Amino acid sequence: MPSLYDREAVRPMWEELEQCGVKPLRTVAEVDSALGESGTTLVVVNSVCGCAAGSARPGVTQALQSEVIPDHLTTVFAGVDTEATERARAHMPQIPPSSPSVAIFKDGDLVYALERRHIQRMSVGEVSEELERAFREHCSGKGPSVPPETYRNLRHVKQCGSTIPLVNE
Repeated sequence: MPSLYDREAVRPMWEELEQCGVKPLRTVAEVDSALGESGTTLVVVNSVCGCAAGSARPGVTQALQSEVIPDHLTTVFAGVDTEATERARAHMPQIPPSSPSVAIFKDGDLVYALERRHIQRMSVGEVSEELERAFREHCSGKGPSVPPETYRNLRHVKQCGSTIPLVNE
């Protein structure tokens, strides 16, 4: 399936997560491999929407500075890596497809989800607090995901999808 958005136009949006140790998954095989890992795996369904920029990505990166985090940190990008996103969503049948969203898997089984309908009503701090609570409940990985000085230098991307051209235009 073709991408809806130009990969270069959204690069800062996935790099924001990548700078905090979150690995982009671009193919079905990468998603299957990541969700086949033992331990806990974070999957962020990233997007170009305003709530991804306003609270999801900043909240996720802030939560990853906690003492307890998932063992594996991953993301798929809705509208860009379409097949990888569909495969990740197939592992979350209880959750309506939406982006952004955040899920935690334990040994391949979904144990936690934070959906768009929740995120769009939450501040950065509320997203971070909710994820930190979920990390303490389900995870045992050692945080933070990156050194504090790396996190302090992170610049959050504030643009949203309304300014990003579709690939076919």
